[in-house]
Amino acid sequence: MALKPVRNLQDASAQGPNGISVKITWNAGALARVNGIISKKQELIDSEVLRLCSPFVPFRTGALEQSGTMGTVIGSGEVKYIAPYARHQYYRTARTRSYDPRRGGMWFERMKTANKTEILRLINQT
Repeated sequence: MALKPVRNLQDASAQGPNGISVKITWNAGALARVNGIISKKQELIDSEVLRLCSPFVPFRTGALEQSGTMGTVIGSGEVKYIAPYARHQYYRTARTRSYDPRRGGMWFERMKTANKTEILRLINQT
């Protein structure tokens, strides 16, 4: 899930039943600053997901792992492994390999389980 930029903030005003009125005016510079922060966080999350998934991706020649780097636009919120066989490797193979028990199918889900606290700390620290 990608972080969404904030859009369409409008000034607002309201008047209560006892005559008290409230007016909210948005700082236009703050919107750009908030969107910049969101964009930087999304880039950081995308690159960390690729880095943390690396030890879990099946590895024979390294092409599947490289397809994740080539298929992902950092900051888009989507990590894509674009090798023709990536889907089959992800959904239809054993979860572990004899040469390395950490590598195998469903690597993103297993990476999230193993690194959940690190990812949450990364999101909250910046």
